[in-house]
Amino acid sequence: MERANDSTFSRFILLGFSGRPQLESVLFVVILIIYLLSFLGNSTIILLSILEPRLHTPMYFFLSNLSFMDLCLTICTVPQTLVNIKGKEKTITYGGCVTQLFLSVSLGGVECILLSVMAYDRYAAVCRPLHYMVIMHPELCLQLVATAWLTGFGTSVVQTALTMTLPFCGKNQVHHFLCELPVMLKLACTNTSINEAEVFAVGVLFLVVPLSLILVSYGHITHAVLMIKSVQGRWKAFGTCSSHILVVIIFFGTLISMYLQPPSSYSQDVNKSITLFYSLVTPLLNPLIYTLRNKEGKGALRRLLNGRLKS
Repeated sequence: MERANDSTFSRFILLGFSGRPQLESVLFVVILIIYLLSFLGNSTIILLSILEPRLHTPMYFFLSNLSFMDLCLTICTVPQTLVNIKGKEKTITYGGCVTQLFLSVSLGGVECILLSVMAYDRYAAVCRPLHYMVIMHPELCLQLVATAWLTGFGTSVVQTALTMTLPFCGKNQVHHFLCELPVMLKLACTNTSINEAEVFAVGVLFLVVPLSLILVSYGHITHAVLMIKSVQGRWKAFGTCSSHILVVIIFFGTLISMYLQPPSSYSQDVNKSITLFYSLVTPLLNPLIYTLRNKEGKGALRRLLNGRLKS
């Protein structure tokens, strides 16, 4: 901390919800319950994808990566949040803050790309069913997932380095419960216009571009669904697509509202609410929407509970 900022402190004070102590007990219980459910749901998806041969498909390969990413995201953010809410010492070391910032930005970028890859997978399955296995061959699936992880982590290295080398001039009180990129930029005591421009450019690359690709993919899917003659089949397909789109809108909407605005315009309370939403609600919804609502996922879960997964 001293090297980077010419200051004498080595910890940040995470103010979190300390200004509203009446909410802390309720928030602690709610966040803990959602965290445990999310952990259980995403762990189940990974387990099913590994143990069930019928789920060894491109879609579940991407879903298992999404669930693993969600697990990593909640593990690196939620425990710190719970400690911040109930603990007496609401601090985090400089190294811990850097690690948390790096991982949250990395995993957020990975999820943006993974969601666009999954939309393309659904487009190939619905609009090109006869060529699906040729298009989504194992080598391409591995390349797409590797690109998502490498791009997310590679970009985060640059963003974290540019942010955490800014001078803070002794200011170590963070008006948040996590070390978030916009909050750390706002804490800096120098002109951050270059950093803000870089965050905006990366936000367009990781948010606007993937979201556009997802909407185009689901536009083609919707057109294909409208061609289905069976009314029941059409409504079933629309139900599945609408639930996927709901998750996409929630995830991208919250991140766009956070990262495509200048940090100086953020409301502290709104920023905290947005962070809670995308770091808790989305990881909980993903296993429910993408897997446990479809026939293959529910069938595999029943076989797992009955102890007949490999029979």
